[in-house]
Amino acid sequence: MDSALTRKDVRGRRGFDELLADRHGIFDAPHYRAQIEAVADAVVTALRAGNKVLWCGNGGSAAEAQHMAAELSGRFLRERPGLASEAISVNTSTLTAVANDYGYDDVFARQVEAFAQRGDVVIALTTSGNSRSVVRALEAAKRKGATAVAFTGNGGGRIVEAAELLFMGPDGYAAIVQEVHQVMAHILCDLVEQRIIFGD
Repeated sequence: MDSALTRKDVRGRRGFDELLADRHGIFDAPHYRAQIEAVADAVVTALRAGNKVLWCGNGGSAAEAQHMAAELSGRFLRERPGLASEAISVNTSTLTAVANDYGYDDVFARQVEAFAQRGDVVIALTTSGNSRSVVRALEAAKRKGATAVAFTGNGGGRIVEAAELLFMGPDGYAAIVQEVHQVMAHILCDLVEQRIIFGD
């Protein structure tokens, strides 16, 4: 997608057709398939070994982390045992205690230190790639021996250096990137569920 979308003023008055045009072609990137397949492989390997998947993000990405964790721990489309998957953005007591005692930048890293084990997968979602809290979460994941995965956009940002596996979404304002993240994360959950049930 053309990065001009990030440069033009999208805050003014815009009609339905223009809003829809912003989304034209955002799923056409050829690298999406290979990146999601690689993340699916890592998640399936972890779950089959008795490990877990931890998700994190800020704002809309926090909601997305919670949503996708539920798709795996609950059910996506098929009946199967629950899969070990949790969002670390949902415990308000932990989030506020860590933010108060250590600073917001450590709200996810501290939980990764507490809960992640070697062989787990930690997935951080960020539209800019520059949120220090999610970058630090992946840095902590690598120290723990967990696989560090980033869902990002707009060229990747700082989180690219912290990630071992990467889903690179489009350029554009946050909503555009989040919409691609949601679709690709749903595809990820579907692939994982199929492989867990049917083998691969």
